Amino acid sequence: MRNYIPTINISSLLKNNFSSISSKKTIQKIEAACVDVGFFQIIGHGINKKNIANISKVGNNFFNSSIKNKMKLAPKKWNQLNKNVYRGYFPNDVNGKEGLDIGDPKVTKKDALKLKNQYIEYLELNKVINKKSINILNDYFNQLFILGEILFKGVIKLYKKDVSNSKLAFSRLKTLSTLRFNCYPNQQKPVEISKQDGAALGCETHVDSGVFTILYQDKKGGLQVQNRKTKKWHSVPHNKNALIVNTGMALQFLTKGKFKATNHRVLWNKTKRMSIPFFFEPSYDFKMNYSFLSKSLKDKGNNIFFYKFLNKSLKKFVEYQR
Repeated sequence: MRNYIPTINISSLLKNNFSSISSKKTIQKIEAACVDVGFFQIIGHGINKKNIANISKVGNNFFNSSIKNKMKLAPKKWNQLNKNVYRGYFPNDVNGKEGLDIGDPKVTKKDALKLKNQYIEYLELNKVINKKSINILNDYFNQLFILGEILFKGVIKLYKKDVSNSKLAFSRLKTLSTLRFNCYPNQQKPVEISKQDGAALGCETHVDSGVFTILYQDKKGGLQVQNRKTKKWHSVPHNKNALIVNTGMALQFLTKGKFKATNHRVLWNKTKRMSIPFFFEPSYDFKMNYSFLSKSLKDKGNNIFFYKFLNKSLKKFVEYQR
Protein backbone atom coordinates (compact mmCIF):
# COMPACT_ATOMS: atom_id res chain seq x y z
CA MET A 1 0.00 0.00 0.00
CA ARG A 2 1.31 3.45 -0.90
CA ASN A 3 2.57 5.44 2.06
CA TYR A 4 0.09 8.17 3.02
CA ILE A 5 2.93 10.65 3.59
CA PRO A 6 4.49 11.61 0.20
CA THR A 7 8.26 11.84 -0.26
CA ILE A 8 9.54 14.73 -2.39
CA ASN A 9 13.03 15.31 -3.74
CA ILE A 10 13.62 19.07 -3.38
CA SER A 11 17.16 19.18 -4.79
CA SER A 12 15.99 21.29 -7.75
CA LEU A 13 15.03 24.09 -5.33
CA LEU A 14 18.40 24.30 -3.58
CA LYS A 15 19.82 26.38 -6.46
CA ASN A 16 17.20 29.06 -5.68
CA ASN A 17 15.97 28.96 -9.28
CA PHE A 18 12.23 28.63 -8.82
CA SER A 19 11.38 29.09 -12.50
CA SER A 20 13.05 26.00 -13.96
CA ILE A 21 10.85 23.15 -15.20
CA SER A 22 12.14 20.78 -12.50
CA SER A 23 11.57 23.40 -9.78
CA LYS A 24 8.01 24.05 -10.92
CA LYS A 25 7.25 20.32 -10.81
CA THR A 26 8.71 20.10 -7.30
CA ILE A 27 6.67 23.08 -6.11
CA GLN A 28 3.52 21.51 -7.53
CA LYS A 29 4.26 18.34 -5.55
CA ILE A 30 4.73 20.41 -2.39
CA GLU A 31 1.44 22.18 -3.05
CA ALA A 32 -0.40 18.89 -3.48
CA ALA A 33 1.16 17.47 -0.30
CA CYS A 34 0.27 20.58 1.72
CA VAL A 35 -3.32 20.68 0.46
CA ASP A 36 -4.07 16.96 0.60
CA VAL A 37 -2.07 15.78 3.61
CA GLY A 38 -0.37 18.67 5.41
CA PHE A 39 2.76 16.53 5.82
CA PHE A 40 5.50 15.33 3.48
CA GLN A 41 9.02 13.97 3.70
CA ILE A 42 11.85 15.69 1.85
CA ILE A 43 14.99 14.14 0.41
CA GLY A 44 17.71 15.93 -1.55
CA HIS A 45 17.56 18.64 1.13
CA GLY A 46 21.31 19.20 1.31
CA ILE A 47 21.75 18.32 4.98
CA ASN A 48 23.98 15.28 5.27
CA LYS A 49 23.73 12.40 7.73
CA LYS A 50 26.82 13.59 9.60
CA ASN A 51 25.12 16.90 10.41
CA ILE A 52 22.08 15.04 11.72
CA ALA A 53 24.24 12.60 13.70
CA ASN A 54 26.14 15.53 15.24
CA ILE A 55 23.02 17.45 16.24
CA SER A 56 21.47 14.27 17.68
CA LYS A 57 24.60 13.71 19.76
CA VAL A 58 24.38 17.26 21.14
CA GLY A 59 20.78 16.65 22.18
CA ASN A 60 21.48 13.26 23.72
CA ASN A 61 24.49 14.57 25.64
CA PHE A 62 22.38 17.37 27.07
CA PHE A 63 19.49 15.13 28.14
CA ASN A 64 21.91 12.57 29.61
CA SER A 65 23.50 15.24 31.81
CA SER A 66 22.42 15.83 35.41
CA ILE A 67 19.14 17.56 36.24
CA LYS A 68 21.23 20.18 38.04
CA ASN A 69 23.05 20.90 34.80
CA LYS A 70 19.87 21.04 32.69
CA MET A 71 18.07 23.31 35.13
CA LYS A 72 20.73 25.96 34.56
CA LEU A 73 18.88 26.70 31.28
CA ALA A 74 15.36 26.40 32.68
CA PRO A 75 12.99 29.39 32.39
CA LYS A 76 12.23 31.46 35.46
CA LYS A 77 9.13 29.35 36.24
CA TRP A 78 11.35 26.41 37.13
CA ASN A 79 14.55 28.25 38.06
CA GLN A 80 14.07 31.53 39.89
CA LEU A 81 17.71 32.48 39.32
CA ASN A 82 17.13 32.81 35.55
CA LYS A 83 15.55 35.66 33.59
CA ASN A 84 14.52 33.69 30.50
CA VAL A 85 10.81 32.92 30.22
CA TYR A 86 10.28 31.56 26.71
CA ARG A 87 13.53 29.84 25.73
CA GLY A 88 15.39 27.10 27.54
CA TYR A 89 14.85 23.72 29.21
CA PHE A 90 11.59 22.34 30.54
CA PRO A 91 11.49 19.20 32.74
CA ASN A 92 9.58 16.03 31.88
CA ASP A 93 7.05 16.37 34.71
CA VAL A 94 5.45 19.26 32.79
CA ASN A 95 3.89 17.26 29.97
CA GLY A 96 5.44 13.81 29.83
CA LYS A 97 8.58 14.85 27.93
CA GLU A 98 11.55 17.09 28.56
CA GLY A 99 12.68 19.63 26.04
CA LEU A 100 15.14 22.33 25.11
CA ASP A 101 14.02 25.34 23.05
CA ILE A 102 16.71 27.39 21.31
CA GLY A 103 16.04 30.61 19.41
CA ASP A 104 18.22 32.25 16.79
CA PRO A 105 21.80 31.69 18.03
CA LYS A 106 22.83 34.96 16.38
CA VAL A 107 20.90 36.86 19.07
CA THR A 108 23.31 38.34 21.61
CA LYS A 109 22.44 39.68 25.05
CA LYS A 110 22.73 43.17 23.58
CA ASP A 111 20.36 42.29 20.71
CA ALA A 112 17.74 40.93 23.13
CA LEU A 113 17.83 44.12 25.21
CA LYS A 114 17.61 46.31 22.11
CA LEU A 115 14.72 44.44 20.42
CA LYS A 116 12.61 44.27 23.60
CA ASN A 117 10.26 41.51 22.52
CA GLN A 118 9.06 38.88 24.98
CA TYR A 119 10.07 36.03 22.65
CA ILE A 120 13.55 37.29 21.78
CA GLU A 121 15.77 35.99 24.56
CA TYR A 122 19.48 35.41 24.90
CA LEU A 123 20.16 31.94 26.27
CA GLU A 124 23.51 31.35 27.97
CA LEU A 125 24.17 27.97 26.37
CA ASN A 126 27.83 28.06 27.43
CA LYS A 127 26.66 27.39 30.99
CA VAL A 128 26.00 23.77 30.09
CA ILE A 129 27.17 23.08 26.52
CA ASN A 130 30.75 23.14 25.24
CA LYS A 131 31.95 25.37 22.41
CA LYS A 132 32.08 22.54 19.84
CA SER A 133 28.45 21.62 20.54
CA ILE A 134 27.37 25.27 20.36
CA ASN A 135 29.01 25.53 16.92
CA ILE A 136 27.08 22.41 15.81
CA LEU A 137 23.85 24.00 17.07
CA ASN A 138 24.60 27.24 15.23
CA ASP A 139 25.38 25.47 11.95
CA TYR A 140 22.25 23.28 12.13
CA PHE A 141 20.00 26.25 12.93
CA ASN A 142 21.48 28.13 9.97
CA GLN A 143 20.94 25.18 7.61
CA LEU A 144 17.33 24.64 8.72
CA PHE A 145 16.53 28.35 8.50
CA ILE A 146 17.80 28.43 4.89
CA LEU A 147 15.83 25.26 4.13
CA GLY A 148 12.67 26.83 5.58
CA GLU A 149 13.20 29.90 3.41
CA ILE A 150 13.55 27.74 0.30
CA LEU A 151 10.26 25.96 1.02
CA PHE A 152 8.51 29.25 1.76
CA LYS A 153 9.83 30.80 -1.47
CA GLY A 154 8.23 27.86 -3.26
CA VAL A 155 4.88 28.83 -1.72
CA ILE A 156 5.41 32.47 -2.74
CA LYS A 157 6.15 31.32 -6.29
CA LEU A 158 2.85 29.42 -6.35
CA TYR A 159 1.08 32.72 -5.74
CA LYS A 160 3.08 34.40 -8.54
CA LYS A 161 4.75 36.81 -6.16
CA ASP A 162 8.40 37.87 -5.93
CA VAL A 163 10.30 35.21 -3.96
CA SER A 164 12.49 37.93 -2.41
CA ASN A 165 9.40 38.89 -0.39
CA SER A 166 10.36 36.11 1.99
CA LYS A 167 12.80 38.60 3.53
CA LEU A 168 9.82 40.73 4.55
CA ALA A 169 8.51 37.87 6.66
CA PHE A 170 11.75 36.29 7.87
CA SER A 171 14.84 38.09 9.09
CA ARG A 172 17.58 36.83 11.35
CA LEU A 173 17.66 38.21 14.90
CA LYS A 174 13.94 38.99 14.65
CA THR A 175 12.77 35.51 13.66
CA LEU A 176 10.89 33.54 16.31
CA SER A 177 12.06 30.29 14.70
CA THR A 178 12.88 27.65 17.30
CA LEU A 179 15.16 24.64 17.28
CA ARG A 180 13.73 22.20 19.79
CA PHE A 181 14.98 18.95 21.24
CA ASN A 182 12.22 16.68 22.53
CA CYS A 183 13.24 13.79 24.74
CA TYR A 184 10.57 11.24 25.51
CA PRO A 185 11.73 9.33 28.60
CA ASN A 186 10.70 5.83 29.61
CA GLN A 187 7.15 7.06 30.14
CA GLN A 188 5.37 5.09 32.86
CA LYS A 189 1.99 6.22 31.61
CA PRO A 190 0.56 8.04 28.56
CA VAL A 191 0.02 11.82 28.69
CA GLU A 192 -3.32 11.37 26.97
CA ILE A 193 -5.72 8.66 25.80
CA SER A 194 -7.22 9.60 22.44
CA LYS A 195 -10.97 10.15 22.74
CA GLN A 196 -11.28 9.26 19.08
CA ASP A 197 -9.65 5.83 18.89
CA GLY A 198 -8.40 5.07 22.41
CA ALA A 199 -4.71 5.21 21.43
CA ALA A 200 -2.24 5.83 24.26
CA LEU A 201 -0.22 8.95 23.48
CA GLY A 202 3.20 10.19 24.47
CA CYS A 203 2.43 13.63 23.01
CA GLU A 204 -1.03 15.11 22.78
CA THR A 205 -2.93 15.69 19.52
CA HIS A 206 -2.09 19.18 18.26
CA VAL A 207 -1.24 21.44 15.33
CA ASP A 208 1.87 23.64 15.06
CA SER A 209 1.96 27.44 15.20
CA GLY A 210 4.44 28.49 12.54
CA VAL A 211 4.79 28.37 8.76
CA PHE A 212 6.60 25.05 8.44
CA THR A 213 7.96 22.54 10.93
CA ILE A 214 11.01 20.61 9.71
CA LEU A 215 11.54 17.50 11.82
CA TYR A 216 14.10 14.80 12.35
CA GLN A 217 12.71 11.77 14.18
CA ASP A 218 14.88 8.86 15.24
CA LYS A 219 14.31 5.29 14.07
CA LYS A 220 11.93 4.56 16.96
CA GLY A 221 9.31 6.69 15.19
CA GLY A 222 5.90 7.16 16.79
CA LEU A 223 4.70 10.25 14.90
CA GLN A 224 1.20 9.95 13.43
CA VAL A 225 -0.74 12.25 11.10
CA GLN A 226 -4.51 12.49 10.83
CA ASN A 227 -6.30 12.29 7.49
CA ARG A 228 -8.59 15.34 7.56
CA LYS A 229 -11.33 13.59 5.57
CA THR A 230 -11.44 10.08 7.03
CA LYS A 231 -10.04 11.06 10.49
CA LYS A 232 -7.86 7.94 10.27
CA TRP A 233 -4.33 8.11 11.71
CA HIS A 234 -1.25 7.28 9.63
CA SER A 235 2.25 6.60 10.97
CA VAL A 236 5.15 8.55 9.50
CA PRO A 237 7.85 5.97 8.73
CA HIS A 238 11.47 6.60 9.65
CA ASN A 239 13.57 7.39 6.59
CA LYS A 240 17.26 7.93 7.35
CA ASN A 241 17.61 10.15 4.27
CA ALA A 242 14.54 12.30 4.87
CA LEU A 243 13.32 15.17 7.00
CA ILE A 244 9.62 15.52 7.76
CA VAL A 245 7.83 18.78 6.92
CA ASN A 246 4.39 19.90 8.02
CA THR A 247 2.31 23.04 7.67
CA GLY A 248 1.41 25.24 10.62
CA MET A 249 -1.19 27.80 11.68
CA ALA A 250 0.73 30.78 10.28
CA LEU A 251 0.81 29.28 6.79
CA GLN A 252 -2.87 28.38 7.10
CA PHE A 253 -3.57 32.05 7.88
CA LEU A 254 -1.44 33.45 5.04
CA THR A 255 -3.00 31.08 2.47
CA LYS A 256 -6.54 31.77 3.75
CA GLY A 257 -6.98 28.16 4.77
CA LYS A 258 -5.67 26.53 1.60
CA PHE A 259 -2.67 24.98 3.38
CA LYS A 260 -4.29 23.78 6.60
CA ALA A 261 -2.39 23.01 9.78
CA THR A 262 -2.84 19.29 10.34
CA ASN A 263 -3.47 17.28 13.52
CA HIS A 264 -0.60 15.07 14.58
CA ARG A 265 0.40 13.14 17.69
CA VAL A 266 3.06 10.79 19.07
CA LEU A 267 2.22 7.29 20.25
CA TRP A 268 3.15 6.26 23.78
CA ASN A 269 6.47 4.49 23.68
CA LYS A 270 7.91 2.90 26.82
CA THR A 271 11.45 3.27 25.50
CA LYS A 272 13.40 6.53 25.35
CA ARG A 273 13.28 8.43 22.06
CA MET A 274 14.25 11.87 20.76
CA SER A 275 12.95 14.12 18.01
CA ILE A 276 14.37 17.42 16.76
CA PRO A 277 11.78 19.76 15.25
CA PHE A 278 12.68 23.14 13.77
CA PHE A 279 9.74 25.53 13.93
CA PHE A 280 10.19 27.96 11.04
CA GLU A 281 8.46 31.10 12.29
CA PRO A 282 8.39 34.69 10.97
CA SER A 283 9.93 37.79 12.52
CA TYR A 284 8.10 38.92 15.64
CA ASP A 285 7.12 42.21 13.97
CA PHE A 286 5.96 40.66 10.67
CA LYS A 287 2.45 41.90 9.93
CA MET A 288 0.43 38.80 9.09
CA ASN A 289 -1.90 39.79 6.29
CA TYR A 290 -3.78 37.88 3.57
CA SER A 291 -2.44 40.36 1.03
CA PHE A 292 1.10 39.01 1.53
CA LEU A 293 0.24 36.20 -0.89
CA SER A 294 -3.02 37.44 -2.41
CA LYS A 295 -3.43 40.07 -5.14
CA SER A 296 -6.97 40.93 -4.08
CA LEU A 297 -7.51 44.43 -2.71
CA LYS A 298 -10.17 42.94 -0.43
CA ASP A 299 -7.44 41.15 1.49
CA LYS A 300 -5.74 44.28 2.81
CA GLY A 301 -6.25 45.53 6.34
CA ASN A 302 -6.35 42.28 8.37
CA ASN A 303 -3.01 42.80 10.08
CA ILE A 304 -1.81 40.97 13.17
CA PHE A 305 1.79 41.00 14.35
CA PHE A 306 3.20 37.49 14.33
CA TYR A 307 4.22 37.58 18.00
CA LYS A 308 0.58 38.24 18.95
CA PHE A 309 -0.55 35.45 16.65
CA LEU A 310 1.97 33.13 18.30
CA ASN A 311 0.89 34.19 21.77
CA LYS A 312 -2.66 33.01 21.08
CA SER A 313 -1.46 29.75 19.57
CA LEU A 314 0.86 28.81 22.46
CA LYS A 315 -1.88 28.95 25.07
CA LYS A 316 -2.94 25.40 24.20
CA PHE A 317 0.47 23.94 25.16
CA VAL A 318 1.01 23.09 28.83
CA GLU A 319 4.80 23.62 28.65
CA TYR A 320 4.28 27.25 27.61
CA GLN A 321 1.96 28.18 30.46
CA ARG A 322 4.66 30.17 32.24
